[in-house]
Amino acid sequence: MVQRSASSSAFADAAAVVETDIPARLDRLPWSRFHTLVVAALGVTWILDGLEVTLAGSVAGALKASPMLRFSNADVGIAASAYVAGAVFGALFFGWLTDRLGRKKLFFITLSVYLAATAATALSWNLASFAVFRFLTGAGIGGEYAAINSTIQELIPARVRGWTELAINGSSWIGAALGALAAIVVLDASLIDPEYGWRLAFLLGAALALVIFLMRLWLPESPRWLMTHGRVAEAEQVVAGIERRVTHEERLSTAGLPRVRLRMRHRTPLIEVANVLVQRYPRRTLVGLALMAAQAFFYNAIFFTYALVLTDFYGIPSGDVGWYILPFAAGNFLGPLLLGRLFDVIGRRTMIAFTYIVSGVLLAVSGSLFEQGVLSAAHQTLAWTIIFFFASAAASSAYLTVSETFPLEMRALAIAIFYAIGTGIGGMAGPWLFGVLIDTGSRTSLFGGYLLGSVLMIAAGLIAAFFAVAAERKPLEQVARPLTFLD
Repeated sequence: MVQRSASSSAFADAAAVVETDIPARLDRLPWSRFHTLVVAALGVTWILDGLEVTLAGSVAGALKASPMLRFSNADVGIAASAYVAGAVFGALFFGWLTDRLGRKKLFFITLSVYLAATAATALSWNLASFAVFRFLTGAGIGGEYAAINSTIQELIPARVRGWTELAINGSSWIGAALGALAAIVVLDASLIDPEYGWRLAFLLGAALALVIFLMRLWLPESPRWLMTHGRVAEAEQVVAGIERRVTHEERLSTAGLPRVRLRMRHRTPLIEVANVLVQRYPRRTLVGLALMAAQAFFYNAIFFTYALVLTDFYGIPSGDVGWYILPFAAGNFLGPLLLGRLFDVIGRRTMIAFTYIVSGVLLAVSGSLFEQGVLSAAHQTLAWTIIFFFASAAASSAYLTVSETFPLEMRALAIAIFYAIGTGIGGMAGPWLFGVLIDTGSRTSLFGGYLLGSVLMIAAGLIAAFFAVAAERKPLEQVARPLTFLD
């Protein structure tokens, strides 16, 4: 129960002080069907993202061959960068709104933006229209990152938060596999006119988004967000409902649970957000920026041009690219799934550093073999599958880090800021740079790009080794004390 320290007439006053055990009640719950459904309804966003990115990469050859579009490799890179730029804008704008308006409202808005924009992409008639629609699609996905990550963090028990977050982020590669299979069908010229195949690919993404929209209708608002925004009675009802679902109507005792006192607020000024990032937690800010920027360059540069490397250097037909993405997607999915538990057991700092550094070293080795021309298309795919087994866990841990190491009141915006800056630095330049390097036809030039990605990953791993927070199995409120707490 919640005990008011102000009169009942001041219930709606955002300055009122309340005492509650809501965080402790959420963290003590055993894993249940409710948590599985949360993971399914929210984690499917990453499946959507994986499908979107894979389709965009797989249709690169079809976009170049399209009688209407006739893209060059540089045009493909521009379109990819437009998607990433949209994701940056969407993350910042929708992340800001998520902390103000609530997690639930925003993950419906952002999904709607994605659905409309990816459907519009299928109607593109030139580079400009394609880039605009990709920008808007990215805005929807970028907003999803902030809304979904913050919701998952605030609903999942502390003891399994790391593994859950990594597994969910890794699920994007289920979407990648689905996208690869879809590309095999829709890009088969014997089945579908090449001018319409790539259009159908994007319509498939819109159709999946509609299904996800329906899956989310039953999800509750985050009780942690509600309690800080003057809606404590609603937060109590949500937690009580979750407890009933978990225990099958058996009432759980709240005796002995730690309670917290907080002063409710409706918004957090941007100047206070800046103060937290720069003055209160400068080391955490450094870690977040390093991890996000390195993984963004590593992933976006390589994966957005994955199809181009296969077609231009190995002579793989664009319609067959999907077969090479399937094992690559498997490695990316299995990495976070199998390594994720170690982030809760061995610890964040050790595992983050390990996965980043190993990824960087392996990319440098495989890049050298690529330059020497000793790899076949199958060998190249195997090398990337092994590399991204570790890199996928590393990238997922970046989202875990920035979403759990900053206070509740600015969690969504913090995720958005780090995603935007990291992706802006590493993600927007990467696809364009690699598109240009591939256009040179020089293996040595492309190897230089791989070395840059390798150095960034190793540097980020070293920064994490020294400065990452040991957040494993700790309540969110202990990892980063909320701004509204009074004790």
